[in-house]
Amino acid sequence: MTEQAVDIHAPLNQNDYYRIAERCIPGAGLGGYSLPDDVRFIAERGEGSRVCSVDGRWYIDYVGGAGANIIGHCHPEVVEAVREQAGRGMHFFGTLNDLAVELVERFVGIVPCAEKVVLTTTGSEATFYAMRIARAFSGRTKVLKFEGAYHGNHDYSSFSLFPTEPADYPRGKPDSGGVPEALADTVLVAPYNDLDTAEGIIQEHRDDLALVIVEPVQRIIFAETRFLRGLRRICDENNVLLMFDEVVTGFRLALGGGQQFFGVTPDLASFGKVIGGGGPGGCVAGRADILDAANPKRKGRPDYAYINGTLHGNPLGAAAGLATIQILEQPGFHDGLFAISDKLLSRLQQVLDRHGVPAIAAGRNSFWQILYLNEAPTSQLDIMTSNIGAARHLDVELLRRGIYVLPGVRRFVSSVNTDDDIERTEEALDSACREL
Repeated sequence: MTEQAVDIHAPLNQNDYYRIAERCIPGAGLGGYSLPDDVRFIAERGEGSRVCSVDGRWYIDYVGGAGANIIGHCHPEVVEAVREQAGRGMHFFGTLNDLAVELVERFVGIVPCAEKVVLTTTGSEATFYAMRIARAFSGRTKVLKFEGAYHGNHDYSSFSLFPTEPADYPRGKPDSGGVPEALADTVLVAPYNDLDTAEGIIQEHRDDLALVIVEPVQRIIFAETRFLRGLRRICDENNVLLMFDEVVTGFRLALGGGQQFFGVTPDLASFGKVIGGGGPGGCVAGRADILDAANPKRKGRPDYAYINGTLHGNPLGAAAGLATIQILEQPGFHDGLFAISDKLLSRLQQVLDRHGVPAIAAGRNSFWQILYLNEAPTSQLDIMTSNIGAARHLDVELLRRGIYVLPGVRRFVSSVNTDDDIERTEEALDSACREL
């Protein structure tokens, strides 16, 4: 029997929206996320550090648009920039627009590796296109990624994301159905922060290896500086391109991203999320000679990398991105962001210790997550072999108490998180620990 349709012209409550979603969306969730039925909600709006459900319940938001909302929801300067541009045009295609060009100019002046920029719509697109550009430029077919790294939703990135045991390096396993087995021969895998293993794989495959792609921060695990510097040296010695996936670390660790924070300049870097101020926007940045492989005037040549997207350089995203950069350029922005993060993690750890919970408030520099570990993880394998069930249970209890986190997923501090947010989060964790 077909479920009766909801009258969308009448006022809808949260249950109405979920009935529609359950009928029309697989799993009634977006992408890979679907909250447990008893804590799920429909977001209606966001203000600053908080998000509100259609039923009027406010949550302190630590999901932060997957890290994009570094300055919170609906910052007045960003809203005004988008509103002004919407009145001038929401979408153009086939030619440049003024704000996209202005954004690229600012970006080249900010990011150390950026001599030229190829605009995309998302971070996933950026990593996919970067791999294509690297292959076209080098004439080689293989890419080396690191175990546990998330580089987007495309087939080449869907290997060894959630390891529960060490891989048979350098061969990884696909984490999704529908990924052709043949791709396993082109995507090599090495353990994160393990320079010796990476060096051996790079040397062995140097004649076929186009690119080494690495996240400066993998989930909440920071790369060791010697690891990134070592990769730079090894790639140079073996004539292999080095790429940083800065989709999350871009603008968040520093205005110039993880490469500025760690002092290591890659050949290529992918960006997304925040470059569009939380709107549509991403890019591949890097050396001019490499990115010239995507020059449309080279069409028909074997070393041409085809790049195209209807929303590339979207003016609304460019407007939001330019406004966001102006805010991030204010003196002391990142120091203030990191101070909020330090305070939150310290207070949460005190609560865990007070209740004797065998967990840590892990992370730093605005990244955080509660993990059932004795010490900070050094690889995704550490996280996957911890007590994930207990951590998810605790996260669900936080959701019940008005703290928006995705169970089992890293979270972020924003620059607009307040002392009141920290106190309420501390109280929610204290209550959750008592319940557990």
